[in-house]
Amino acid sequence: MRKIITTTFVTLDGVMQAPGGPNEDRDGGFVYGGWSANYWDDIMGGVMTGFMALPFELLLGRKTYDIFAAYWPTAKTDSEVAMPFNKTKKYVVSHAQRELSWQNSFLVTGDVVVKIKKLKVMDGPDLWVHGSGNLIQTLLVNHLIDTMHIWTFPVTVGSGKRLFAEGTPAQGLKLIDSKIAKTGVIIASYEFAGEVKTGTIGA
Repeated sequence: MRKIITTTFVTLDGVMQAPGGPNEDRDGGFVYGGWSANYWDDIMGGVMTGFMALPFELLLGRKTYDIFAAYWPTAKTDSEVAMPFNKTKKYVVSHAQRELSWQNSFLVTGDVVVKIKKLKVMDGPDLWVHGSGNLIQTLLVNHLIDTMHIWTFPVTVGSGKRLFAEGTPAQGLKLIDSKIAKTGVIIASYEFAGEVKTGTIGA
């Protein structure tokens, strides 16, 4: 069975909304779009280049797909991302029928949980999720994520869509890798480790 792997940019206070630009996602009157700017360095670039070198297919929410489809097919820079993104299959989760303009894109609609489970057991490379906050909530609730790469930026914004939103199941995670960029961004990779263990400090 192939894995579902998420890679997500978040603020220190857990917000994943609109890291890339001011108009990326203004839902709820969000005014801090682009908060990840000016933090990229060669360590982060090396991690992302490593990710892009792996075989993968994309599993994306509708909004992230629209952002990507408007940029990557004609991108003049960042070829190490553009080339694999444009070439690979892209599964787009949407609650409504829609046309998909980006090459190699396939709509996932209807009972999306059942269909995502079917995608997991199909032959093929791992399914990577970038952004796609609403989709991640569905995946978390249904325990469909295998690995989470969480890039935590040293900035707070106070409000916005959070990676672990209200209703996220209680569960433990195991740290399997971590790196720290020179700009202070922490890249931590986790696998799920079952039930939350409780107890008394020092006991």
